Amino acid sequence: MAKVKQICEEKLKGVIEELGYELVEVSYEKENGGMSLIFTIDKEEGVTIDDCEIVNKKIDPILEELNPTEDKPYTLVVSSPGLDRPLKTDRDLRRNLDKEVELTLFAKQDGQKLFKGKLKAFDEKTVTLELAKGDQTFEREKVANIKLVIVF
Repeated sequence: MAKVKQICEEKLKGVIEELGYELVEVSYEKENGGMSLIFTIDKEEGVTIDDCEIVNKKIDPILEELNPTEDKPYTLVVSSPGLDRPLKTDRDLRRNLDKEVELTLFAKQDGQKLFKGKLKAFDEKTVTLELAKGDQTFEREKVANIKLVIVF
């Protein structure tokens, strides 16, 4: 399954970027009794159903030719990551600097796993939040999840 994901990311990332989208993630997983090949895309203004259709139409014939699943049937899904998706890439983090986020750690630090604060900075090894008690830096390898705090 990892091979399918790797082939799709390598061969289709550039195609998707040429259309003006970011390829957030590719997954190949069992869903509804069959396999689904899922491309999650994003762009600054957010993704619409029309965006998903544009990408689907562009990559479907390429996938037919690539045959990453070696003739095993699958359903192609192109979707948006949604508002509450985890911030995974540097691009995600950059886009959300100075916004309220929830950061969850794999193991407790200072007696807690969940921290809420303003995303202040990041680099390849750390993420810094502005908390009520001051700035706190976390090692990225210890971070399980970072999500935007959605206020309605």
